[in-house]
Amino acid sequence: MALKATIFKAALQIADMDRGYYADHALTIARHPSETDERMMLRVLAFALHAGPGLEFGKGLSTDDEPDLWQRDLTGRIRLWIDVGLPDEKLVRRGCGRADEVVIYAYGRGAELWWERSRTALERARNLRVLRVPAATSQELARLAQRSMQLQCTIQEGQVWLSDQDGAVEVALTIVTSPPAASR
Repeated sequence: MALKATIFKAALQIADMDRGYYADHALTIARHPSETDERMMLRVLAFALHAGPGLEFGKGLSTDDEPDLWQRDLTGRIRLWIDVGLPDEKLVRRGCGRADEVVIYAYGRGAELWWERSRTALERARNLRVLRVPAATSQELARLAQRSMQLQCTIQEGQVWLSDQDGAVEVALTIVTSPPAASR
């Protein structure tokens, strides 16, 4: 018998002063049986950093055809493709071919090695941004995971904090690669 996803609920308040985006979101997050709290919370963080009309969670680890999060316009065109972890370079290239913008949040002990192995194939993509999340940060985010969460995300001058009633995590992201400014 197959294991079912565990459902998490998050009331997420976002104050993104850099984008002028202020909103409350009621998220229902399905955590795949093989997914860790760390990875799930990085998906929540990615949602907070890119929140806007049409942004939604993909089907998750069970399918290769969808990213962890994506934003489609009314015509079905994929505007934003977001993956968390160390995705296969073929999947990243497929995402770059299908979406206007692709963002990868790489984390874990193998993040640097993953980039070194994938660099040659992925650096040519003009719509790809790769950000590395330090291991200490992703582990702190995992501690915020609960079946029912009240989270606040504050973004100001490039600094990001994700917090709950018990504490806050400052999120330091390192830009690994980013599209040229002219293509943004």
